[in-house]
Amino acid sequence: MRVAIGTDHGGFALKAEILAEVRSLGHDVIDKGTDSTAAVDYPDFAEAVGLSVASGEAERGIVLCGSGVGASIAACKIPGVRAAVCHDTYSAHQGVEHDDMNVLTIGARIVGPELARELVRAFLGAKFSGEERHERRLKKVLAIEARYTREKENV
Repeated sequence: MRVAIGTDHGGFALKAEILAEVRSLGHDVIDKGTDSTAAVDYPDFAEAVGLSVASGEAERGIVLCGSGVGASIAACKIPGVRAAVCHDTYSAHQGVEHDDMNVLTIGARIVGPELARELVRAFLGAKFSGEERHERRLKKVLAIEARYTREKENV
């Protein structure tokens, strides 16, 4: 699987751990930055990862920022991206299995390296269930996205 990874300065310290974990699981990494602790803005990296996923360049994405919240909000603005901040392994795999989540955001100031690696393993190891109830709900989510995307285009 190709996994796009991006981080702002708040997540940079955890980035090397995440890159190593993704690679150790046999996945290809698409590094979307940043490359230092210099202050940068999380929306830029959330957008880069989200566009990578939405375009098909990557199957999944991971974004790190201080809390994970801002990155999740920013990534979800891109049609086709279903991002969520997860700080527990249940949500990291259940979000994929039930909701077809394709971008995981992590708060690097909230979780430590070991939990972050566990989150990545849970997220990348999960598959969308395809169960009827999950398909039905996903179609409703996609319909909401389409409805508001069309409205914006018509403005």
